Amino acid sequence: MSSRSTSTTTDQITEFVTSQFLPDVDASELAADYDLVDNGVIDSLGLIRVISWVSETFELPLDDIPIAAENFRSVEAIDRFVTEAKAPVAAL
Repeated sequence: MSSRSTSTTTDQITEFVTSQFLPDVDASELAADYDLVDNGVIDSLGLIRVISWVSETFELPLDDIPIAAENFRSVEAIDRFVTEAKAPVAAL
């Protein structure tokens, strides 16, 4: 079993989504563009869990996170949101 010292944002998000919402799915099988909302994987309470996890994991204040389903619809959307949200911080 190999372990990486760091993982990409996409890997972290995929691992979280599969472990919390799709326990019978291997992380490598989840397509980044799979619509988690339309396919019923994440409901309104799940969205709150994802937002809370994103805030804690990527050190983004909850007040700075726009609560919009389109930001959390897929692994790809969450990754894009995190990248854009962290961009101003990285530029400082």
